[in-house]
Amino acid sequence: MQYDPIVNPHPHLGSIEVITGSMFSGKTEELIRRLRRALLAQQRVQVFRSAVDTRSDDHHIVSHDQNTMQAVVVDDPSEILTLLDEVDVVGIDEAQFFSRELAQVCNTMANKGIRVIVAGLDMDFKGEPFGPIPYLMAIAERVTKVRAVCMHCGNPAHYSVRTTAEKHQVVIGASEHYVPLCRKCSSHQ
Repeated sequence: MQYDPIVNPHPHLGSIEVITGSMFSGKTEELIRRLRRALLAQQRVQVFRSAVDTRSDDHHIVSHDQNTMQAVVVDDPSEILTLLDEVDVVGIDEAQFFSRELAQVCNTMANKGIRVIVAGLDMDFKGEPFGPIPYLMAIAERVTKVRAVCMHCGNPAHYSVRTTAEKHQVVIGASEHYVPLCRKCSSHQ
């Protein structure tokens, strides 16, 4: 039987799925879509997001298209294990803001038979690997890399280029701070 990323054909087997890419590529949108499909399949779903992301209220994940889903906000990945209800599927948004411990937490959940779906940026504004995402990609059964549209040339964009002068790795924002660009256009920045 071929693996279907929408509904786990072997619900007693846990797994890790990573949805990654640049800003404005639809990561949260795809996460919400998969979680809603799990709900349609009568699976128990629980969603978590990082407290670092202050762009939306404390009780939801929100896509750029304004689709929402209720979520629990946590500061540390280890909190997820203590807050878990009886679930079949766990969604985690903005995973790049968590420590590398998130990979271990996701492994623990998958080993308990939970389907874990994680969404987050794979690279920071400098184009370097971001947070736990590289580790999660290495241990995941499935990795989906989504792409935005380059705002300069219209080609697929892989980079989230900061348009402001801040130098910190984490600057919370959206189009007021970042623009998605392709490799060629980002090299001219």
